[in-house]
Amino acid sequence: MRAAVLEEYGESLAIRSVDPPELDPHGVVVDVEACGICRSDWHAWRGHGEWADDRVPRGQILGHEPAGRIAEVGADVETLAPGDRVAVPFNLGEGSCYQCRNGHGNVCEDGYALGFEPNVPGAFAERIHVPHAEFNVAALPEGVSATEAAALGCRYVTAFHALAHRANVGAGDWVAVHGCGGLGLAAVQIAGALGARVIAVDVREEPLAIATELGADATVNGAAVDDVPDEIESITEKGAHVSVDALGRAETCRNSLDCLRIRGTHVQIGLTTDAERGEIALPIDELTRWDVTVVGSRGMPPSRYDELLRLIDSGRLEPERLVTRRVALADVSDRLAAMTEYETSGIEVVTEF
Repeated sequence: MRAAVLEEYGESLAIRSVDPPELDPHGVVVDVEACGICRSDWHAWRGHGEWADDRVPRGQILGHEPAGRIAEVGADVETLAPGDRVAVPFNLGEGSCYQCRNGHGNVCEDGYALGFEPNVPGAFAERIHVPHAEFNVAALPEGVSATEAAALGCRYVTAFHALAHRANVGAGDWVAVHGCGGLGLAAVQIAGALGARVIAVDVREEPLAIATELGADATVNGAAVDDVPDEIESITEKGAHVSVDALGRAETCRNSLDCLRIRGTHVQIGLTTDAERGEIALPIDELTRWDVTVVGSRGMPPSRYDELLRLIDSGRLEPERLVTRRVALADVSDRLAAMTEYETSGIEVVTEF
């Protein structure tokens, strides 16, 4: 089968023939119909993560936002069948550890990271294997297309888990979103669906315009104002109830913290670059003085995917509105390179393998 393989960091992925996945008794093989291209793929392609012993190895098949149809079912799988339409989380749980049994499969003690480790090849390929499939895969409602499910990828599920489960966003809350790439725009749309008032922050007008179309109540162009937190405070009167750093830069993280009101919540979902190398200085005394909450968020428990899929099936969330480009497997390297200078907008999806 054809796949996009990381041979050298920062160089074009090799499109070549590889062996098809082997089927475990507890797994399924999925024919990939769509796979999102995510900034986490960009981090992997650039070779980031060595500071956290999390560098993706050369030889890895990238891609972690797939949807498709089940082609083969392992001998121990009873509730899934060939032909079933499914979305596949990137944060795959083993299913039996303490975290999985208590609804936190996204941080499984023995979990897998689809497309980021050698024993779990990614979805920039014609087929993928999903281990512990009955725990991990999510059945797609008839009204949700493969492209929409791929747009969910890690962006929508990460943003949804962050806002709905970790920050407990409520109706009427002010939510500031710093960085309006695919992840940030997903957060804008989800916060609005949860009843929040949303401020989108970026340094480019194009993503801010998309954020407005998705329902943002206000936008802030960080390149056009002297102080982003001051601008947000003037809009909200007392600051944001919840603020999200969806980019992972030191500046956006600090702006997110500084724009909060008393007892506000900062949510970190953007990963750092090689400029920060996994560490950003925080104003600890200020956080203590004002009873500020800081939370991290990664993916979403597979057992809670139905919450998000129901919102999409009902029309309250429309991830396909964020899809700005559909590309072929051979185009992935160019689209990853475009992310280096922030030349992409919205969500781009591979639909030709």
